[in-house]
Amino acid sequence: MVANGRTSRPSQPTLEEVAALAGVGRGTVSRVINNSPRVRDSTRQLVQEAIAELGYVPNRAARALAGSRTDAVALVIPETEKRFFAEPYFSDVLHGVGTGLADTEMQLLLTLVRNENERRRFLQYARAGRVDGVLLVSVHGDDPLPDLLAEMGLPTVLSGRRSADEPVSYVDSDNVGGARSAVRHLVETGRRRIATVTGPLDMYVAQCRLGGYQEAVAASGGDPDPSWTAHGDFTEESGRRAMTELLARHPDLDAVFAASDVMAAGALHSLRAAGRRVPEDVAVVGFDDSPIAGHTDPQLTSVRQPVEEMGQAMARVLLEGINNPATPHQHAVLPTELVRRVSS
Repeated sequence: MVANGRTSRPSQPTLEEVAALAGVGRGTVSRVINNSPRVRDSTRQLVQEAIAELGYVPNRAARALAGSRTDAVALVIPETEKRFFAEPYFSDVLHGVGTGLADTEMQLLLTLVRNENERRRFLQYARAGRVDGVLLVSVHGDDPLPDLLAEMGLPTVLSGRRSADEPVSYVDSDNVGGARSAVRHLVETGRRRIATVTGPLDMYVAQCRLGGYQEAVAASGGDPDPSWTAHGDFTEESGRRAMTELLARHPDLDAVFAASDVMAAGALHSLRAAGRRVPEDVAVVGFDDSPIAGHTDPQLTSVRQPVEEMGQAMARVLLEGINNPATPHQHAVLPTELVRRVSS
């Protein structure tokens, strides 16, 4: 067909059209394209047949053919400035990523994506080919950004993951095992009435740490009743509030596992305000082993996750994806370690 003196090209088939023809969701198509092992063979075949019939070409291949490089990667954090500057976790990840890129020509661009408008602007920026890859930190379960970037064919690596079957490349720590070790330690020191303060449960990391707590309580012969759980959001204020709630429900509690050091610091404040001695009356264990753990009073027992090493591993995985677009998606889980201090 000719229009305005030019031969028009048929529009490229979309991911949604592939999903409709195969009778699956767009997320399933994305997982097939990204070589996720978490797709049934029969479903994978349906999607591949639909791709072949429609002539769908993922943007990943288009980018590889174009061979364009910007020598820049984006570190995207979908959180507020307040949380970014308050939590050592983010600076540790940033330091690790910087170390991982130090011997390359890559420029690192830090971007906070706090709302839908900022997400839309970043996607426009990425679609314009201004970065070679993206590192995503602190992703919530309903965040579509990783899938949207993968559909664009842009190499993407997550710090943590959104679910157990995360299809995008990620580097995580053993959150379940770390939480189990914290509770086991409390049990071994004679604690029997152990409560917990969770992170936001729309994040898989918080779900895993809660799951590890529940498993360890059950293994010790206890009852992981929901009344021993209070919900926080990884902020110090939420730790204070949750600890106050737990004391009101169970005045006889003798230990608390907080899913982050920042929340544990808030819990210590509320315990002190309530006249409880740590560790004599109540033992406290946090998670992260951030610099905060060494500066609380008393110093905080904490589960160390190797955050800087995670940042370095994220950079390495991303560089491999940039340099070789055919590289399969990588999933790495690093070990945790309990660091004992005065609070327990």
